Amino acid sequence: MLADPAAFILGQTRLQPVSHAPEISLWLADEVTPIWRLTEEELGEMGVPPPFWAFAWAGGQALARYVLDHPERVRGKRVLDLAAGSGLVGIAAMKAGAAYVQCADIDPFCEAAVRLNAEANTVALDFTDQDLLEDAPPAFDVICAGDVFYERPMAERVIAWLGQARHQGSTVLIGDPRRSYFPTGRLVQLAEYEVPTTRELEDQAVKRSGVYALAE
Repeated sequence: MLADPAAFILGQTRLQPVSHAPEISLWLADEVTPIWRLTEEELGEMGVPPPFWAFAWAGGQALARYVLDHPERVRGKRVLDLAAGSGLVGIAAMKAGAAYVQCADIDPFCEAAVRLNAEANTVALDFTDQDLLEDAPPAFDVICAGDVFYERPMAERVIAWLGQARHQGSTVLIGDPRRSYFPTGRLVQLAEYEVPTTRELEDQAVKRSGVYALAE
């Protein structure tokens, strides 16, 4: 059990505007390695996943930008931000007029990160730390997923689950810079952006990232 995840986040990050969606500010780290090491120390274990909540990843930035520029996609709707990390896409959805947003992530820091970022942007977000992929998709009008195809097992689980959600009637929006396990079938590209990032996170300073809808 983490003693005080919010205090850890406030002590190791700073509030700063998101490069490709400057309407939104998040508590973000400036470097990967130091906060990754400190996260392992805080959790008392080695080999933990990267602190995805501490950075605005390229796919999430693209999806947030798309939602802000196309508010009709989420206005008045119930939205799920899957593998939410910092809550960036969920915040964008609320700013675009969503009726309700739930962020979902199993990282033990994410609930605090999402709460702090929601407060910084004066929006209300719900949160669950349940692994939603273990059950049938819940009923949402729109399901957003940014940067979820970074490893094969995760990518296979997510695309199957999102396919089920689409079959049940949810609109599925995906933001991704076409990572190694990006699925090419059934995706319709809606937009493409040149997203400023850092070579600490990506292999280039500007990452071309797309937004896609999952077709039936």
